[in-house]
Amino acid sequence: MCGRFAQYRIAYEYLDKIAMQLPLPLPLPLPLPLPLPLPLRGSVNPEPIGRYNVCPQSLVQLLHQDDDGLRMEPVKWGYAPLWAQGKRPPAINARVETAATSRFFRDIWQTGRAIVPADGWYEWKKDAENPKIKQPYYITLRSGEPMFFAALGRFQRGGSLEPRDGDGFVVITSSSAAGMLDIHDRRPLVLTPEYAAHWMSSDLPPREAEELALKHGLCVEEFEWRPVGKDVGNVRNEGPELIDRPTLDDSSD
Repeated sequence: MCGRFAQYRIAYEYLDKIAMQLPLPLPLPLPLPLPLPLPLRGSVNPEPIGRYNVCPQSLVQLLHQDDDGLRMEPVKWGYAPLWAQGKRPPAINARVETAATSRFFRDIWQTGRAIVPADGWYEWKKDAENPKIKQPYYITLRSGEPMFFAALGRFQRGGSLEPRDGDGFVVITSSSAAGMLDIHDRRPLVLTPEYAAHWMSSDLPPREAEELALKHGLCVEEFEWRPVGKDVGNVRNEGPELIDRPTLDDSSD
């Protein structure tokens, strides 16, 4: 499960990788790249986002295609359809194998495809001798480039950006046996900038979107990971030190 990640660069560093990739309604496999302009709508903060411990139920910068271009705006991490609200906690992840057909997500499969720009995410590995002890790891692309998590959500479109009750998003997770540190864990579905742009397109039919999600996530070999301090386990902790290797004091806790 993806339950914690980092999103700390300046927004334009993510947009620079993706904003010029206009998706086209072409059959898969896609001829990539697709370098056609797609305008950015709304304002973007020029300061670094600076979040090293993004947690569920917080507002997260989300990228999606609007009627007239791309928008990047804060949306709550957590989603439940209106009929399910109050009956169970909001979901934070959606399994790639079932998201397109699940009653929980199928209504937003076509209209709510979005991208979460990120820099890395965290996974916890149980100690072989004492399963109660868990060591956090920070996972990034070997290239050092930004990541693009496939997401689904309900959010405002058009001129109004005022959030509504029920707005929120989930991160799509890769199939089981795809975890980095635990093969039974699930990791975010990470797309290249080109596939990320195509994923957001409202012109992409639902069936092709499902095929893209199932077949075109980045493979394990594209990533690397390192142990980090256990302070990341507390959602109140923030700061760049969270993605550093643990100190001797951290390791002895």
